[in-house]
Amino acid sequence: MITVSDKAKERILELKKEEGRKEQENIRVSVKGGGCSGLMYELGFDAEVAETDHVFEDKGVKILVDKKSLLYLVGTTLEFSDGLNGKGFQFINPNANRTCGCGESFSV
Repeated sequence: MITVSDKAKERILELKKEEGRKEQENIRVSVKGGGCSGLMYELGFDAEVAETDHVFEDKGVKILVDKKSLLYLVGTTLEFSDGLNGKGFQFINPNANRTCGCGESFSV
């Protein structure tokens, strides 16, 4: 299960509106190799649901996760920060043993 904080939900809905996204477009969260810690998060909109995708819904936000990425993302919370220390989406991932300073990459 992947959860979404209230702030992240608000920002997702704002972005959908600002970018003129369609209602059926969902959030896709995935993990790719790279970054200074070995693995990087990817976040974007996607209207296509693959056969092997896992679909989660939290607070009315549908989240698509491919099978491989799910292994790294189980229990993760998607958060949004707009404070002085940085603005953007953050992943609170209980599976990460180490994260980089910017929070965009991690290792398990």
